[in-house]
Amino acid sequence: MKLYFAPLACSLATRCAVYEAGADVTFVEVDSKTKRTAEGADYLDIHGLGLVPLLELDDGRRLAENAAILQFIADAFPAALLAPTDRWDRARLQQWLSFVGSELHKPLATLLDPAAGADRKAHARGRVEVAIAWIADQLAGREFLLERFSVADLYLFAVLNWCAVTGVDLGRWPAVASFQKRMRQRPSCARAFAEERELYAAELQRHGATPEMIAALRQAAG
Repeated sequence: MKLYFAPLACSLATRCAVYEAGADVTFVEVDSKTKRTAEGADYLDIHGLGLVPLLELDDGRRLAENAAILQFIADAFPAALLAPTDRWDRARLQQWLSFVGSELHKPLATLLDPAAGADRKAHARGRVEVAIAWIADQLAGREFLLERFSVADLYLFAVLNWCAVTGVDLGRWPAVASFQKRMRQRPSCARAFAEERELYAAELQRHGATPEMIAALRQAAG
């Protein structure tokens, strides 16, 4: 299999899942600005929307959308126990994947968008705070979003990382801050995050960021 990703994008969740599963996957980096792969291919010729992640199977079939790919990895490697098999619990997993994708991922992406105006960003920040408050309520007294670890936790981990560079202080929601700290310490997440943070710094450097800017972003990202 081949995974197209951009450093520290939501595709980080799939990298974590791959490491959890011990899967044999080739990673192909996509520059988020130029939409070129590290080998120089035009990513838009591969996926017309230019979005990551994209999973390509050995037979050439391609699967897009983070929630779908995470569940595919979970099903392809059942021994890793990345998703419940009970019908009700699987529906709850899909509920969380949908929630993170629509209520947290999208508004956080707006906060990261330099083209978004002040009004849009203010609205997005409000949505982020409502979503995180809800997540905090659900995490109270528990370790994971479901009764045990799942790919939903990986998706949440990936997008919560963006809070550090959007001025959203997770310290306001101790249950969420504790969740993120635990996930950062999980071996698959620690490995994936460290790798992609360095790739992201290299991407910034390619696009003219100063060493001071890169150092500041590294510090903000933990």
